Amino acid sequence: MPHPSPVTSPTPPAWPHCAHNPTPDDSVGCRGIHVPGHTACLAHLADPDRDTYLSGLVPGSDIDHRGTTFTEPLLNDLLATVRDSESGRPTFGNARFESATFTGDTNFESAIFAGYAGFSETTFTGRAWFGKATFADTAEFEEATFTGYAWFAGTRFTGSAEFGEATFTGDAWFGKATFERDTEFGMVTFAGNARFHSTAFKQTASFGPLECAGRLQLSGAVFGGPVTLLISARRLECRRTRWSATAELRLRYATVDFAQAVFEYPLMITAEASPLALNNGQPMAEQALAGSPDATVRMASMRGVDAAHLVLADVDLSQCLFTGTVHLDQLRLEGTCTFDKVPAHTSWRHWHPVRFTQRHTLAEEHHWRARQPAAVPGWNRAVFNASRAGPAQLAPVYRALRKSYEDSKNEPGAADFYYGEMEMRRHDQTSSTRTERGLLHGYWLLSGYGLRASRALGWLAAAMLTTIVLLMGFGLPQDEPKQEATGKVPPGGGMVTFEIDKDHPQNPTKDRFTGERFEKALNVTLNSVVFRSSGQDLTTAGTYIEMASRVTEPILLGLAVLAVRNRVKR
Repeated sequence: MPHPSPVTSPTPPAWPHCAHNPTPDDSVGCRGIHVPGHTACLAHLADPDRDTYLSGLVPGSDIDHRGTTFTEPLLNDLLATVRDSESGRPTFGNARFESATFTGDTNFESAIFAGYAGFSETTFTGRAWFGKATFADTAEFEEATFTGYAWFAGTRFTGSAEFGEATFTGDAWFGKATFERDTEFGMVTFAGNARFHSTAFKQTASFGPLECAGRLQLSGAVFGGPVTLLISARRLECRRTRWSATAELRLRYATVDFAQAVFEYPLMITAEASPLALNNGQPMAEQALAGSPDATVRMASMRGVDAAHLVLADVDLSQCLFTGTVHLDQLRLEGTCTFDKVPAHTSWRHWHPVRFTQRHTLAEEHHWRARQPAAVPGWNRAVFNASRAGPAQLAPVYRALRKSYEDSKNEPGAADFYYGEMEMRRHDQTSSTRTERGLLHGYWLLSGYGLRASRALGWLAAAMLTTIVLLMGFGLPQDEPKQEATGKVPPGGGMVTFEIDKDHPQNPTKDRFTGERFEKALNVTLNSVVFRSSGQDLTTAGTYIEMASRVTEPILLGLAVLAVRNRVKR
């Protein structure tokens, strides 16, 4: 007969505990630490004894209520006994609440913790208010669980702050908080939004691995020391964030708004292909982000950023706004950084087909083209608060990105951005002249700005065919002019002098398009392409046709060779 599996006994805490109300499943009972001089915790202490204990506390008293369960009334009674009469703020010395449970709302608003503050493994079942509180010594919230709203706005941590492995199931607000010493937010999970806007991290901050299912706000935050941020989040906002030392952001899933961020030292943003590793080497579960389609990191905006010290690696830039970025030519793009592309299909504009040359494009070009009255489908329309930039603003952006790619020896990327720069110059109605736009239009039409070999070869073939047809129709004479020798015999004999002449070529009147005439016209045309004379007799019209051919076709050949060279170089 098989024996039943043994039941694992619950582990009692390391401190003398209350043991009130044990159950078959939990033989340990209440884990609240004994109140000094008693054998019960503060929650299970008899009312007279609790009143006696509380009446003996004063502002700044040391307290130890590890493992204790606090209801709202019980916590309010405790706070009332340590409230300073002058400042009106609850004041603690060393305060130990490790493994405690706070039911309902927890209000430590404006409290002063003059000594050590221990909230490790503490559970807050309602809203937790620590706004404008002061932690003068070490504050530990490791493995704490906040099941409701967590409010730390304006809180000041003058000692080290440790939130490692904490869990926030609701929104967490650390806006305008100050962390003056080392700060740890490693292996933290935010199931909602996490707001650190205008927060000051004055020394080293360990920020991650961290998981945020909602929006992680670091806008206006200040990082005073070197920092590495390991973050899996749906959206990361770093508008006007200031980095006063080197920083590295290793991200997953996030759409990043980096507008007007300020940094004077190297800063790197990298997309991680694999889940972030925890301290024990195991991958982060990322359960809060399980519904996301992929872990791609997308840049939303870099407007107003000085990119001289910025490195981007393996990020998606198809939605990124670049106008207003300073020193964009010094931006370093590593790995696979992708941009948007033009519509791949053929559309009809009025009566003629339109197909765009495939290339990498900026999101702002999509927005501009989508705003045009005759825009074809496929250009992405502007998102909310997107840039209203036009060709005059986009041409310098393309030029700077082209230089960045050239400096990194990435010729394919440089070619695409050169094409984009020329396109914006061709469409610029404000800072370019009509003549310049006309020349650019011709350059685009003939060879795709020297980058589209098929277009240049097509025009060359068309020009050669036109030359052949014109020569067959008008340039070759009806018959080959014959040479004639004329002279006079002197009276009485002697030397005869001959004059050799040739008939003038006669314009053709019939049988113009024959195989023989085609062969002659092809010979003239091929020689014209390489700027040589065929020696073929031509009519007056044919002479002018050959002259035009010897001017235009070598140019088209040169454009074709240039385009082929650029294509091979790519």
